[in-house]
Amino acid sequence: MKALLIVAHGSRRAASNREVIDLAESLQRHQHNDFDLVEAAFLELAEPSIPDGISHCVKQGANDVTVFPYFLNSGRHVTEDIPAEVTKGQSEHPSVKITLSRHLGSAEIMPELVLNTAGIPS
Repeated sequence: MKALLIVAHGSRRAASNREVIDLAESLQRHQHNDFDLVEAAFLELAEPSIPDGISHCVKQGANDVTVFPYFLNSGRHVTEDIPAEVTKGQSEHPSVKITLSRHLGSAEIMPELVLNTAGIPS
């Protein structure tokens, strides 16, 4: 079973965290979703943590978890903190394939997405 774990920074503002959870729920229902399960987790300030998110996916039957950093830039969180948290999750579940994907901001579609979102024709 394949799972996608959307990882955001986390916020003290519950509505911000809810947006990430809503995104995960929307992706779960998306017609072009190749994952059996889509969940959300947070680096800090909110729950579940990344290792807890991985554990939750595994408890639901996932044996292949892709961790997707929902971050725009490749700062310290993307290059150091998230990989360290994924390593913790991997050590708790050594028989599970856990893959850390590229972060959102590295997607080739970002320029088009920004222009479309800003209302400027591409």
